[in-house]
Amino acid sequence: VLQISKDDVTALQCKVVCLIQNGNFKEALGVINTHTKVLTSDVIAFEKAYCEYRLNRIENALKTIQSASQQTDKLKELYGQVLYRLERYDDCLAAYRDLIRNSQDEYEEERKTNLSAVVAAQSTWEKVMPEDLGLREATYELCYNSACALIGQGKLNEAMKKLRKAEELCRQSLSEDSDVTEEDIEAELAIIHGQMAYIMQLQGRTEDALQLYNQIIKLKPTDVGLLAVIANNIITINKDQNVFDSKKKVKLTNAEGVEHKLSKKQLQAIEFNKALLAMYTNQADQCRKLSASLQSQSPEHLLPVLIQAAQLCREKQHAKAVGLLQDFADQHPASAAEIKLTMAQLKIAQGSVTKACMILRSIEELQHKPGMVSALVTMYSHEEDIDSAIEVFTQAIQWYQQFQASRTRGAKPKSPVHLSLIREAANFKLKHGRKKEAISDLEELWKQNPKDVHTLAQLISAYSLVDPEKAKVLSKHLPSSDTMSLKVDVDALENSHGATYVRKKAGKLTGDNQQKEQGQGDVKKKKKKKKGKLPKNYDPKVTPDPERWLPMRERSYYRGRKKGKKKDQVGKGTQGSTTAGSSELDASRTASSPPTSPRPGSAAAVSATSNVIPPRHQKPAGAPATKKKQQQKKKKGAKGGW
Repeated sequence: VLQISKDDVTALQCKVVCLIQNGNFKEALGVINTHTKVLTSDVIAFEKAYCEYRLNRIENALKTIQSASQQTDKLKELYGQVLYRLERYDDCLAAYRDLIRNSQDEYEEERKTNLSAVVAAQSTWEKVMPEDLGLREATYELCYNSACALIGQGKLNEAMKKLRKAEELCRQSLSEDSDVTEEDIEAELAIIHGQMAYIMQLQGRTEDALQLYNQIIKLKPTDVGLLAVIANNIITINKDQNVFDSKKKVKLTNAEGVEHKLSKKQLQAIEFNKALLAMYTNQADQCRKLSASLQSQSPEHLLPVLIQAAQLCREKQHAKAVGLLQDFADQHPASAAEIKLTMAQLKIAQGSVTKACMILRSIEELQHKPGMVSALVTMYSHEEDIDSAIEVFTQAIQWYQQFQASRTRGAKPKSPVHLSLIREAANFKLKHGRKKEAISDLEELWKQNPKDVHTLAQLISAYSLVDPEKAKVLSKHLPSSDTMSLKVDVDALENSHGATYVRKKAGKLTGDNQQKEQGQGDVKKKKKKKKGKLPKNYDPKVTPDPERWLPMRERSYYRGRKKGKKKDQVGKGTQGSTTAGSSELDASRTASSPPTSPRPGSAAAVSATSNVIPPRHQKPAGAPATKKKQQQKKKKGAKGGW
């Protein structure tokens, strides 16, 4: 037909529809654009907008729908989808409500599912409290969307119950179809299981969440958006640990088409985690590049600046990091409080506690908060600056007094936080010896609760140094000892099972014992002291050594050990020398000299008149004994032999 008539409207429409059915959206849009004179917006507006929507040209699709002269039901359906992709949830909600109200066909269940998805998105991304739409959760899609809305509200346990119900409904509906396999069912359940794992992660059950995430990845689902979200969540669990696994998971977040499947906040969170991973893997340039890109996309966002500051701190450029944070705080006053808290943390890390206190005190909206007061007082106490710590207490108490005076037209503190601050201020002053300054705080507390005996006692103690008369007057308000005594049966307490000491019951006294008891009265028996043990060789006539408690080396009369005389050693000296013949070779000795006695250990005694044997023919004295000893040692140490 088109060969005969190129501008036939019906033929062109049929061609466009066929191309759309085959998924050739780009070619179909090309046909529409080349025949704009014939295929006007009134004729083919839906087909053109649908092609643009499927090609992810969402803004163009919106313009095409809005330029159509007649808004058909098909265009309204597509309009709702386009608004959802543009994250204009309020307009999208209104569009679907209008569709449900004004149409009755077999697609009503799908419209309700889309409506619940819009409500879930509002709850999750815009933190809007979802309204009850009165939708009957008969399908697993409706149950899933309801669970997502509950997650946005923080109702995690209820959301988990909804997801389990959605899982059950999904299995039931898919098992009815005989063509659906178990693998198909698991693939359909992947998104439900992914949301379950996310709830586990929020609840702190990271091991269970990680196991479920990995199970989903093993299934290799075709949804690139689901894979990207799961990979990102695994990276957040790993943090600075298991970096190699995180690097592998990052590749899943870079898959083609991910940017069209996820919301802007999801994509932004993935980019933040990429920058943090680059920081943990010491890729400083990559970290700076990613954080700078994020800052250019959303200049008012705090996280890119914090990542840059953290990277500078890792490079030990603390001063530069503080300067970067200060510049951002000056440009964005709304985020100044969070920035200054980070700056104070950096100063503490550097050891500049006083400068950190100055930064914290510059945050006016947090000065009266108990957490801030506690932090400042602790830091000033560490620096031993008690006056500044008391000043912090005073400023916080004055803020509550002014705030409550403007609301209740009275100066009496009624807020529990106010009273606790006064109590802590009084205790702090008493702890550091500032009793005079603590009097006003204690009086304020006692006025609030006159029955508080502990506060009254503290007040009397403080006044005793300043005004003793006032202390005496206040002491009259203390309860008497009779009212304070505890009604306790002492005998029953002593005889109880847990008593450590039991008073013995007095027996009957008769005869001499009774007289002795009456005569001595309350005289207590003295315990006999045991005599100390004396050494066995103790002599009472000899005075003991006054230095006997000192070690022998430290005593005045210690002269050291005497070195023993060297004994004759066999086999020592020059070759052929012996101890036995040394006296015989002495020329000073004559034949008339008396014979000498043999040395112990010599083989035989040599007389003065005997012939002298030359040294080379002599056997050293004691040699046989020495050899015997060596042989014995060998036999003893040997483990085996011939």
